[in-house]
Amino acid sequence: MTILCFDIFNIGSQIDYFYSTKRLLMAFDKIQFGNSDLYIVPLIFGGNVFGWTLDEAQSFEILDDFMDKGFTTIDTSNNYSHWVEGNKGGESETIIGNWLEKRGGRDKVNLMTKVGGRFGYDSKPNVKGAYIKEQVEESLRRMKTDYIDLYQTHYDDEVTPIEETLRAYEDLIKEGKVRYIGASNISPERLVESLAIAKENNLPSYISLQPEYNLFDRAKFENLYQKLALENQIAVIPYYSLASGFLSGKYKTEEDFAKTIRGKGIKDKYWNERGRKIVSAQQQLAEQYNVSPSAIALAWLLVQPSITAPISSATKFEHIDAFVDGLSIKLSPEDIQKLNEVSKY
Repeated sequence: MTILCFDIFNIGSQIDYFYSTKRLLMAFDKIQFGNSDLYIVPLIFGGNVFGWTLDEAQSFEILDDFMDKGFTTIDTSNNYSHWVEGNKGGESETIIGNWLEKRGGRDKVNLMTKVGGRFGYDSKPNVKGAYIKEQVEESLRRMKTDYIDLYQTHYDDEVTPIEETLRAYEDLIKEGKVRYIGASNISPERLVESLAIAKENNLPSYISLQPEYNLFDRAKFENLYQKLALENQIAVIPYYSLASGFLSGKYKTEEDFAKTIRGKGIKDKYWNERGRKIVSAQQQLAEQYNVSPSAIALAWLLVQPSITAPISSATKFEHIDAFVDGLSIKLSPEDIQKLNEVSKY
């Protein structure tokens, strides 16, 4: 039995501390990831911020907080964050590898990364077999691990024969370097063809899809991919779950967009009548549930029938708290319908 002793003059601060850190006591149920034997807490950290908006020391702190709060899964790519001046790509994987080496516990982390995307604005996607085999070695080296839990086609080049790509993945799985494969930016036609070729030739099949999907960006996924994902029991792990931060709650007025570097682009894309209605409904529900608007956006995603786990990035500890709240609250049917209505397209 543990006995807690408080200084009577300090009991208020002790209670405040308990409530401020209550999320550390949360325990989340894991769910099966598609048809695999991977089990994850259904919210994934988006590693694009490592080596971009977070340096290595800050990344370590955020990753520690993420794992300490009970989460399990990190998604990155071999080319993150090539868009930052002075970067070449691979910075995110390198930071994750250094963190894993320091923290340990590889078996408690699900590592997801990607191959095939561009390393510069003048380069092109590439999913040729030889290239995939070359790049996996670089990813393994940077992340200081001998296997990747989910290796994903980042961008389909649409010219490499599908069988060539899948046979490269087959070799990596046989060698124990990759456990499962997924796809991200791939046309519905190429996805259907990939699933068919895998079945016909007894090749590894994509078990997951990583599309853009959130309260604002609904049409493309729902019209082109949702039925396909449900019929094939594909795990869906959407990126831009918070619409590049638009759904985070920090944009409530015209003036708010001038406060961030990306504000103008976000305003141009999202700040219309529909966007304002979504933000307003989020804010109302956030106050009702005593959580952040981010948590409401994530909670809405989590109740969509085809969604396995949203991907979201964090640069502050309160962002991780929003992850916790998004998993913890249960939106009522009426609240879900309200969000569906204001975000309909």
